[in-house]
Order: sequence, then structure tokens, then C-alpha cells
Amino acid sequence: MVVPGGVDRSGEYRVIPALLGLIERLSRHNDVQVIALTQESEPAAWDLAGARIHNVGIRHTRLRAVRTIYELHQARRFDVIQAIWSGNCGLIAAAAGRLLGIPSLIHVTGGELVAIPDIGYGGVQTWRGRLRESWVLRSVSTVTATSAPVLELLSRLGIAAQRVPLGVDLDTWPPREPVRRDRSRPARLIHVASLNLVKDQETLLRALAELTKSGSAFEMDVVGDDTLHGEIQTLAHRMGLSGKVRFRGFLPQRELRPLMEAADLMVHSSRHEAGPAVLLEAAVIGVPTVGTSVGHIAEWAPDACLSVPIGDWVRLAAAIRTLLDDEGLRLRIAAEALMRATLQDADFTAARFGALYAQLL
Repeated sequence: MVVPGGVDRSGEYRVIPALLGLIERLSRHNDVQVIALTQESEPAAWDLAGARIHNVGIRHTRLRAVRTIYELHQARRFDVIQAIWSGNCGLIAAAAGRLLGIPSLIHVTGGELVAIPDIGYGGVQTWRGRLRESWVLRSVSTVTATSAPVLELLSRLGIAAQRVPLGVDLDTWPPREPVRRDRSRPARLIHVASLNLVKDQETLLRALAELTKSGSAFEMDVVGDDTLHGEIQTLAHRMGLSGKVRFRGFLPQRELRPLMEAADLMVHSSRHEAGPAVLLEAAVIGVPTVGTSVGHIAEWAPDACLSVPIGDWVRLAAAIRTLLDDEGLRLRIAAEALMRATLQDADFTAARFGALYAQLL
């Protein structure tokens, strides 16, 4: 399995929980070797989630990755190679699969197929990126994607793909039924995402400012690494939101869980998502999501979440108010989201991939 990272040796920091849940389940019945491109700057290896992690490092990454796969293949023959994400991961998996004459799979679960030029985001902004993705997607044996909107992007490129959501590990993140809101206190909102341009926290803050104007009482916790060096915190202060919005930085799952359980709503504002995984995590513990029409939010609305057009903070604020004012609707949406997320959990994901491996073999 080729991944960019998300498999830190700590198992807690710089990890992707859904990825670890998948690796752990696949490792129960398979010998899983994970090629991590840049988890650490220097080459290293360690054990995690039942698999062996081979970190390639930041120098000559693609060449070293293919060479590592080749050397491991010589020691014990691989049956399949899978990339989680396309881009460099997909290129390496496709090249190694062709070199070794074995099946390869790519799971598209990020911004590999989009271009948002004004913020410099996406894998197909340049002709090199478009050429890479065209070759990679047509060179592998099977293509899968996290959500229906990504399947639509692939379909426009003439690529047939299957939907396989990266489900929540219910062993480490157990389900909880939706809880009725305590209306004696301000509404509790949560936003979980890195502070960056594609997550579009400016739209989020403008929606919160609209809520303030309408007289809605709320508090929000913002959880995620800050890649914008305080820009969003400064904007929140200028908008008069300092007393309502708390920036928590990155939190491991054990510290995130109580904050998310205390929330009445998850709010998301991205310009692009294949997931987001946090919608599934929130759904599993009975917290419904309001957000922009991307990824799972687009495909689940209106029965299991509420969606609004990208960048429309007025409608985002209105959608938040709708669920805060209508407790019956909020609980119905939360229950539907819980059912969907638990039916398509990490066990479901591993089983789907396992079935694809069996077909290829």
C-alpha cells in the first residue's frame, strides 16, 4: 500500500485514523507492507497497525519508493499494489505494477482531479499534472473513489470507478446515539480541519458573523493545524468573534472525542473534499453536519446532513440556524447519518477492498 503519510510511528500524532483502521483490518489476513513517501524526512521502517511501514524520505522519493517495492517483491512476491490517493502515490503504484507485472489499484480520496487556481490547489493545475493523472488512471487495474462527487469527476474523464468510503474504525471510535440539545446554554458548534485555503475558514467565519447578527447564541471549537500562520485567528478577532470561537490546534483522537461529543453541530466550509472523514466521525457519535456541497456532504444531503453552495456564508448561516431551531429535524438527520456511517465503517471498507483484490487475482 502506497500512502503519502498518515502512519506516524506514534500511532496518535500525524496519523489518519481511517487509514490506520483500514491497515489494521487488512493486516489480520494479509501481509501488508506500507510504503510511506514522506512521513519522516529520512528513510526508516517500523511496525504499526499490524503492518510494516517503510518510510522513503523526502529525497528522490518516487525512485526510492519504486526501488523499495521492487526489493520487497524480490524477498516475497506481492499479489497486489494499492495506492491510497493518486498523484505521486498513484504514479508509484502504477509504475511498480507495470514493472513487476502485478495488479494495481488506486483509491482517489483527495484533490488529485481538481484545479482551484486562485488558491493554487489541486492535482491537475498544470499540464504535467493532467498528463500524470491521465496515464496513471488508465494504467492501473482498478480505480476506486471515496464519494459520489469524485466518481463523477472520474466519469467525465472516461474512467470507470467504484465507490469505497474510508469508514470509521468503530473499535477505537465507538458509536453513540444522538443526544437532545440542552437549550439552556448557547449552541455548541465544532469545525475540524486544518486551517488552510481549501478548507475556506473565511466562509466559516463569515457565516458565524451572520449568526451573531441574527442574535443566535453559540460557541465554536476549531480543531486543526494552522498552516496560515494566524491569519484566520486575526480575521476572527476583526469580525468580533474572539469570545465565541476557540482555536484548539491539532488534537489527537482521545482529546477530540469529548469536544465532538459536546457539540450540537459539525460545520464544514471546504471548497473541495472527497470525504470529509470528520463528517463520518461526527455522524458515528450522533452529531449532524452542516456544510458546503462537497464529497459526502453533497451525497448525503438533505436526509443525513444539510448542504449549501460553496462559498455561500449567508446560506451556511441559515442552514445552521435551521438545525438549531428545529430539534426534531436535527435529531432525525443525526440518526440517519449515524445509520449510514456505521453501515459503511472500517470493516465495510476493508471487505470491499478485499473483494476487489480477490477479483484481480
